[in-house]
Amino acid sequence: MIGAKLKIALLYDVWNEDPVAAAAKEEAAPVRKPRKKVKKVKKEKTDREEIFEALQKLGHEPSYFELDGRPQSLHSLSRCDADLIFNLTESFDGDDTKEMNVVAYVDLLGMRYTGAGPHAIILAQDKAIAKKIFAFHGIKTPFFATAYRGRIEHAHDISFPLIVKPSWEDGSIGIDAGAVVKNVKEMMERVEYIQDEFDSPALIEEYIEGREIYAGVLGSYERAQVLPMIELDLSRLPEGTPKIASYDVKFEKNTEAYKLTKSQIAENLDEDTMKRLGDTALAAYRALKLRDYGRIDMRLAPNGDVYVIEANPNPWLASRQEFAMAAKAHGLSYTEMIGTIIDLAMSRYLNANLTNVAAMH
Repeated sequence: MIGAKLKIALLYDVWNEDPVAAAAKEEAAPVRKPRKKVKKVKKEKTDREEIFEALQKLGHEPSYFELDGRPQSLHSLSRCDADLIFNLTESFDGDDTKEMNVVAYVDLLGMRYTGAGPHAIILAQDKAIAKKIFAFHGIKTPFFATAYRGRIEHAHDISFPLIVKPSWEDGSIGIDAGAVVKNVKEMMERVEYIQDEFDSPALIEEYIEGREIYAGVLGSYERAQVLPMIELDLSRLPEGTPKIASYDVKFEKNTEAYKLTKSQIAENLDEDTMKRLGDTALAAYRALKLRDYGRIDMRLAPNGDVYVIEANPNPWLASRQEFAMAAKAHGLSYTEMIGTIIDLAMSRYLNANLTNVAAMH
């Protein structure tokens, strides 16, 4: 691990929830419904608190830096003197389509930061674009169509059952039991719901029956390595409930769906299947130019086919979540995992500097 003591700022986003201010803002806004990120369930201990503690154990000097959606917070960020930004942002002022803008701003400031760059974030966030890139690279992904306000933007010849979800949201937002549709009427109703609720194109995708497998990846490009596979076990969901990673399953702790599902180290996978899952995850990670760390969500069909559902740059790093679970199975403690991410980011900048120096001579 890189031995130097670093000043590390944990960059995270919040947004205005004051009802009076929100109402005034909405009144001044265009008629078109704003695309606001749905706030996730409050966690007992935030991932940033756990990361802060890990950084202290590693001998670094951590601090918090909050982006609150106002230009002033961006101006303050420009004066941040940290050696490295640990990027935990998911949006700007609640708009997750601006996640890329935050990273691009940090890039413009010339600051070092962990995780994906703006290019990777925009490629991964627009699921339709990501799926086209996967297809180009020969990575299997469910056939799909996209629709927005009566306009079909892309369409494969797909058949029911289908899953309909926002093309731009993450964190299972917009995905519930009604997301899986069996006929044209249900599909049209769901597309309308997605457009009205999220002002987003609807991604209409083949529903792939099979096991929900997550592959955590550490590193960048050729040196990236796949961590042990994690499975979200959906087998105990009630009869008739779609076996999908819905918002209830992922975040709503008081629901039956949440209580009946759990993530665990994937079992009963033969060597050939493990290799195909790992190779697919690495190919998807590299195709979207992810770096430092990421998670690839896949479906393992009963016939053994592996489908990439989506790629997640900068996935949730809470100690009880899938990425940390995979790192632990790989032999890394939580603190070591955070240290590895720091080392990967710092090494990337060090290598870039050495390349620039070499080019000057």
